[in-house]
Amino acid sequence: MPFDITQFDSYRENNRLEVKSANGGLPRSLWETYSAFANCQGGVIILGVKEKADGSWKTTGLTNEAALLSDFWNTINNPGKVSTNLLSDEDVEAYTMPNGDVILIIRVPRAKRELKPIFVDRDMYSGTYRRNGEGDYHCTKDEVRAMVRDSFNEALDAQIVESQSIEDLDMDAVHGYRNLHAAWKPEHVWAKLTDAEYLERIGAARFTTSDNQYHPTVAGLLLFGQEYKITQAFPEYFLDYREMLDPTIRWTDRVVSVGGDWSGNLFDFFFRVNKRLVKDVKVPFKLEGIFRVDDTPVHKAIREALANCFANADFNIRRGIVIKKEGDVIIMENPGCIRTGKEQMLKGGISDPRNATIMKILNLVGIGERAGSGVPGILSVWESEGWKKPEVQEQYNPDRTILTLTLAIDTAKKVSNKSVDKKVSNKTAEKGESSKTHRNYSLILSNMEAGTEYRVDDFCDLLGLKSTRVRVLFRELAAAGKLEARGTTRNRRYVKIASVNNGNS
Repeated sequence: MPFDITQFDSYRENNRLEVKSANGGLPRSLWETYSAFANCQGGVIILGVKEKADGSWKTTGLTNEAALLSDFWNTINNPGKVSTNLLSDEDVEAYTMPNGDVILIIRVPRAKRELKPIFVDRDMYSGTYRRNGEGDYHCTKDEVRAMVRDSFNEALDAQIVESQSIEDLDMDAVHGYRNLHAAWKPEHVWAKLTDAEYLERIGAARFTTSDNQYHPTVAGLLLFGQEYKITQAFPEYFLDYREMLDPTIRWTDRVVSVGGDWSGNLFDFFFRVNKRLVKDVKVPFKLEGIFRVDDTPVHKAIREALANCFANADFNIRRGIVIKKEGDVIIMENPGCIRTGKEQMLKGGISDPRNATIMKILNLVGIGERAGSGVPGILSVWESEGWKKPEVQEQYNPDRTILTLTLAIDTAKKVSNKSVDKKVSNKTAEKGESSKTHRNYSLILSNMEAGTEYRVDDFCDLLGLKSTRVRVLFRELAAAGKLEARGTTRNRRYVKIASVNNGNS
């Protein structure tokens, strides 16, 4: 995480900041915190500082930072003390504070999943820690096992379930999937294969020479199995949809995998739940040829979110997948932490699904996204609708990822935009040239490409105005949140904000 020494007095301990006095040398708890930060989101440890009763910090200083640094590097590179050293020289830095006290800043990165768990004292089960609020806690054996599972690069859902055969799958679900595939790709070369051959091609089954039979893969069992067969392999498997639209009733609609009146597998759950989630989404009248188009970006984004929930779930962890609809809010919870980390998940660009085979099978019928841009795509749709920004939470013990989608206008943003638009309108009205100025705003924005830097002089000829007037227009657009100003006054440049399309947006 970023740490600015100039903001020292404003910082407090939290889930990514920890201070330790280190008066008697390196504190034992340093390594517990190192493990905790590495196994979560990373963080900063500061030695030579103590926390006061009110939560503020006071420097205590280090008496011999050279010896302390030598001890630190010797210890962190000792596999008998720390399982893996994630740090380089740039991650550890000494600062001299204004009062003369020397402190040590240690920046601990989030460990890659292939290296987890990061543990101390040679014992993976008793020496693995995570961060919870302002403190470190011992991970349970289940948490450690989950990290070990995630450390493997091969897709765990591609493994064969040899104890079951493809006859144990729900063939109605299999044929439903095949019909979808045929509609999506009418001329596909797999269309004439037998069910067993087809399941093998999509990754839902494998042929074993030991018994010359087809067996489902983990992905095939989860997607197309019967619930009682799935729980034989995954005792913690559970799917739950709750619709809570009336506060006087516990729930107004519910779908659970243990009901017994349907298969209870992921494939059927997807379509039962998806239609409930999108039933209130408005569909504008739009035609392609003579046919009405009922699939909006919001519909696609909700499908994407649901597919991601399946693709990233760890079905060995208790509590299972829970989808809740509460008025305008959709909450999707899946067991398992975020393999790429929350920050990378929001940024996109790296696809690392826990269940890569499930994701591939869904992709074959047009569901899901494998380019690492799934969540950013959802964020983009919500922004274009003017809705409240989706929220992502990562919880531990048990590991859990929670996505909250609010299908309602972000009132704070709406008020802010109205205020900005009113200010721009007032300024132009005062000059008696509102319509002309708005035309110039539109010309400026429509001739800019998002991400490209422009100078005032680039638009003088286009607008037929002097640079002094164009500079005023640029400043007004920047004040209205349409442009971003960069550089010093002498070398000022402007960039169009990506969501801006024209001067009236």
